[in-house]
Amino acid sequence: MAARDAALMYLRPVRFVDTPVGLPDGGALRLAGGMLWFAAYEVRERGGARSVVPVEAFEPWVASLSPAKAERARLLHRRITSPRTPLMLGDRVLRFDQPQVMVILNVTPDSFSDGGRHVDDPAGAAAVGVAMAAAGAALIDLGGESTRPGAATVWEGDEIARVVPVVERLAAAGVAISVDTRKAAVMAATLAAGAHLVNDVAALAYDPRALDVVAASGCPVVLMHSPAPAQGPHGCGGYRDPLLDVFDWLEARVEAVVAAGVDRAKIVVDPGIGFGKALSDNLALVNGLALFHGLGCPVMLGASRKRIIGALSNEAPADQRLGGSVALALAGVERGAQIVRVHDVAETVQAIRVWRGLRDAALVAP
Repeated sequence: MAARDAALMYLRPVRFVDTPVGLPDGGALRLAGGMLWFAAYEVRERGGARSVVPVEAFEPWVASLSPAKAERARLLHRRITSPRTPLMLGDRVLRFDQPQVMVILNVTPDSFSDGGRHVDDPAGAAAVGVAMAAAGAALIDLGGESTRPGAATVWEGDEIARVVPVVERLAAAGVAISVDTRKAAVMAATLAAGAHLVNDVAALAYDPRALDVVAASGCPVVLMHSPAPAQGPHGCGGYRDPLLDVFDWLEARVEAVVAAGVDRAKIVVDPGIGFGKALSDNLALVNGLALFHGLGCPVMLGASRKRIIGALSNEAPADQRLGGSVALALAGVERGAQIVRVHDVAETVQAIRVWRGLRDAALVAP
């Protein structure tokens, strides 16, 4: 393992700039085809010192490396700078040249923030989802099983009964639908009912049939990190380095899912804020989020109303974490998150629109 660790290299885009205008030719690169420009890489290796390489010096630096490390550096560089392929979600197209908002809609009795609001009311839940889409949400993420710590596992039949009637109504309204589930039967039933994307907190590793369902359907999928997905989403992590450990786990999981027949261009990655992670782990993941562009997939950040906010704000309860949720969404966007998963759609969409206005103005400023 020590020899393998020594060969692993990581590139994190750093030194973000408002615009490449006025910089030397090649002095800044566009991050994943989005609205961010960066001027350097932080280079890390397991057990080694960190260094910073300006992007205009990238090729001379790569030429100084061993063949194996040079190949790794070029792979990461190519993934980081390549635009992400848009996702086809029914009649809708989800583009990643600007940040997108996925909004949470739970039809559960016990979710940590909004459990019980839409139980046994599919028409009411769907109406709320349509209103969320009208408020600017690109995706409605529908959940029928709580993944809060200590939540009971829901039988797949009950989960299907909760979510399918809502999916059918949202699909009829032309809304782009993501289904938050770990279970293959729920995935199959909701995709057949009109859902477009699977969002799995277990990265298709909880239900042995899940990977086959996603591969056969050709649908996009979100792979989220958790320490022990086959057991549940909130196991203990025990990380040596949370940022690098989560990157390694996601890299291996993406490769396994691609090998099973899922198109890499249809995979979104999520570092799993709050799932089997301490406060310090979550902070490290948000601060280092740009590293995950080395996976070559769109990056999603889901930190809305989570424990990280309460821990930093006098234990504010979940329904009083709006300010922290918006702050984390913008922190994610500033580090290259292409999707932010939130509860408060209007406030988050407004904040991102203001951020976009500032970015646009910076690009055209004299």
